[in-house]
Amino acid sequence: MRKVKQRASTPAKSVSQADAQAKLDSFLAKYDLDVAAFARRALAKMRKLVSGAIEMVYDNYNWLVIGFGPTERPSEAIFSIVLPPGRVTLCFLQGAGLPDPTKRLKGSGNVVRNIRLYNAGEPDGHVFDDPEVLTLINMALNRAKVPMPAGARRKLIIRAVSARQRPRRSAAGK
Repeated sequence: MRKVKQRASTPAKSVSQADAQAKLDSFLAKYDLDVAAFARRALAKMRKLVSGAIEMVYDNYNWLVIGFGPTERPSEAIFSIVLPPGRVTLCFLQGAGLPDPTKRLKGSGNVVRNIRLYNAGEPDGHVFDDPEVLTLINMALNRAKVPMPAGARRKLIIRAVSARQRPRRSAAGK
């Protein structure tokens, strides 16, 4: 029997924040111009609301996902911005138990709720200024399984990039 030489696993290559931002920009560039521009504004607003969050980016087969959490553990993320073709959605990843008397949150799953920010050219550019939405965001932060650390610095991490992907731009005529 031949002995197989085992290789030690190599640690993940450290990527600068500028390189990670350039990658995120390239992922957004796959979308229609209006969707990408709206997503950039939504990310900027989210970064102000959840300053110090770890941002985890997944450019998956179906869509782009940017998660916001207190640590690098995806299971502890509190929010995500999700970009299916032609849409931008804010997900409350621990949102099923949030009180929502005005019924802003959509979804019926056991864990996640969402608010559609942009749909087929109908953006709601003021959703982050809505007092009800800000209350939901604050409640989600206060009820999170793992709280956001005080004084933390924002960090952008590219977690996964799928080699095969569905088109990100809307089909012509739809």
